[in-house]
Amino acid sequence: MKKILFVCVENSCRSQMAEGFARKLGAGVIEAESAGSKPSGKVNPLAVEFMRERGIDLSVHKSKGLDQVAVDGWDYVVTMGCGDACPFVRSKSREDWSLPDPKKLSPDEFRKVRDRIEAKVAALLERLKWRDY
Repeated sequence: MKKILFVCVENSCRSQMAEGFARKLGAGVIEAESAGSKPSGKVNPLAVEFMRERGIDLSVHKSKGLDQVAVDGWDYVVTMGCGDACPFVRSKSREDWSLPDPKKLSPDEFRKVRDRIEAKVAALLERLKWRDY
């Protein structure tokens, strides 16, 4: 199975949602985790609520730091648009999605970020089906 790490600053919204979508959409094909460069210690309640609308339960997720995940062995690392706050993590491939942090956005804008993450995760999983690692 391919291993994907999603990284943002606090590991409370974007990377958590990406991990949730990856686990659901890539079940049995990929292993997904998420982490933050400065973890908040909790998953944003709106992320939990709005992911529940998609049938994904983030209530059991924990915000964790990069020191709590493997240092290497990743096939793919995706940063969420956190610039210098997202340090380099070794992987075979990487990309940045340049997504705004939704934590201070209106509920409608938060959902738009969630929906963009869902589309990006689906597209990434589709691309990974055709790559050999």
